Amino acid sequence: MKIKYATICEKGKRMNNEDAFKVIDKQEENRWTAIVCDGLGGHAQGEIASEIAITKISQYWEKNCNVPDSEEKVIKACKKVSVAIDQKSFDMHHCEMGTTVAMISIENDTATIAHIGDSRCYLIRNGYYDYDDINNTEKDHVVYITKDHHRPNCDILSRCFFSYKPEAAIPDVVQFKVEPNDRILVCSDGLYNSVWPHIIKDRMMDDTSPEVILDSFAFLCEKYGNDNYTGVMAIVEEV
Repeated sequence: MKIKYATICEKGKRMNNEDAFKVIDKQEENRWTAIVCDGLGGHAQGEIASEIAITKISQYWEKNCNVPDSEEKVIKACKKVSVAIDQKSFDMHHCEMGTTVAMISIENDTATIAHIGDSRCYLIRNGYYDYDDINNTEKDHVVYITKDHHRPNCDILSRCFFSYKPEAAIPDVVQFKVEPNDRILVCSDGLYNSVWPHIIKDRMMDDTSPEVILDSFAFLCEKYGNDNYTGVMAIVEEV
């Protein structure tokens, strides 16, 4: 199979961009990986945390390319991220920092999807969302807090990479067989929070290129969003 893809990563209306992404395109070796991380904006140095996660996961993935993709492999890569964030936090006088991650790794005809936090991976197959474990918003690692007399409505992440909290960096992992014309979007919450769910679905189904699909999302993110937004859009083709 062949994978066509495009990427966007923009700061939107924010002062700086705390998102990061990486695509490891080794299709000549039947491997392709996309990783999106979103630094936690409520804390300092989100852009450093997201870059650490991208770097450590991609380095581990490339160094262990001969090891079959699995949940264990994902967990080991995530442990590298936690250690590196703790060390960076220590070096910066115990500065608190954190990030989410969503990734997909396609090896031959098998896809491995993992996420920690509220970054997401969407799959469209035959015109329908598939794999509810991936797409169901209730699967986001978010705890919603209702209004009380102390503070307004808000939400917090129940899982993420965060300095000195490796117990919060536990990934959800799903594996499945890819099929021709599968359409996959890996993105930060800045993208999907700016685009209605039915528009995400409809645009992902469009008979056009990944670049054009992402351009339509970028237009809406710039118009309606207030956050950084990042996405990797991929279409699986049969060779």
